Amino acid sequence: MIKFLDIQGINASFEPRLSQVVKSVIDSGWYLLGEEVSQFEMEYKKYIGTSECIGVANGLDALRLILRSYKELGVMQDGDEVIVPANTYIASLLAISDNGLKPILVEPNINTFNIDSSKIEERITPKTKALMVVHLYGLNAMNDELTRIAKKYKLKIIEDNAQAAGAYYKNNRTGSLGDAAGHSFYPGKNLGAIGDAGAVTTNDEELAITLRSLANYGSREKYVNEYKGLNSRIDELQAAVLRIKLARLDEDNQRRREIANYYIENIHNKNIVLPEVRGQKNLTVLEEHVWHLFVIRSQSRDSLQNYLNKNNIQTLVHYPIAPHLQNAYKELNQQNYPITEKIHKEVLSLPLSPIMPKTEVKKVVAFLNKFNM
Repeated sequence: MIKFLDIQGINASFEPRLSQVVKSVIDSGWYLLGEEVSQFEMEYKKYIGTSECIGVANGLDALRLILRSYKELGVMQDGDEVIVPANTYIASLLAISDNGLKPILVEPNINTFNIDSSKIEERITPKTKALMVVHLYGLNAMNDELTRIAKKYKLKIIEDNAQAAGAYYKNNRTGSLGDAAGHSFYPGKNLGAIGDAGAVTTNDEELAITLRSLANYGSREKYVNEYKGLNSRIDELQAAVLRIKLARLDEDNQRRREIANYYIENIHNKNIVLPEVRGQKNLTVLEEHVWHLFVIRSQSRDSLQNYLNKNNIQTLVHYPIAPHLQNAYKELNQQNYPITEKIHKEVLSLPLSPIMPKTEVKKVVAFLNKFNM
């Protein structure tokens, strides 16, 4: 079986150093808010290119805490609106609604899967306070139009950088492009921990101070609580693991680009729509994409997935149900987002990882090219 993502193999590729640092943390007896967390925050903010980094429990908390901090700072209040892509993973919406804010969904570009910036302005109201820019599947979503809109309407730009660690836009990393960014280090991410972990990056010192306090029970000083905060902290073990993996992230992302390039150049099947690559002929030099996922579309998606599974090729669907059709958002169920719904019916994610052998990549391509509806 060709695994969709061989996490065990990825972790094994960091041995023996990975096991050594895990043992070192265990032996230290210090498991929270210690030297590993401090060092990871310093290294990650340097990598992303921001002045601040706060480690938190997971990617959802990173986004929740950004919005909560803006509320505490008086930038937002209950009932305000945040524009978000209609086809994102539901966590993006959960962070908004969890803070008493209203998600305003905007359709994506069907070729890039990222938010269609030409459709944003018509959704802005006096209550709109932010744009949540999701770099879906690893492709940078920022562009000049988004920047223009944010400036014109004085909106905060919040990046959901859960899937795009290491991507660039105009010589700057995603995660440093807006006012604040949430990052996920879920084990399957390009930079993956061995459990849940996340971070917030920003150049806003006041936001960082507020957010760090909120993530620590609302406290800057022990037993003195300024806010009704959360307990959302990255632990020493996850930080130590991430430090090891961060050193190789650019190399691993480049291997992902090479595999994506091979898929694009060699998959030839009229029943399969390949991802948009902005006219770039050689994906190995496309720094805007880190290929967290390689997502194709097919009107026969379910048949294609079954066919690949029978031939021992594991695939996944990201994501089978659009957020506005989820039971959790009954109030949005009657809204109509045809492009989003089409995407969710047709997308299929192919195997891709930095340790995937060329033989497996070729096998995936061979079976895709043989598929008939």
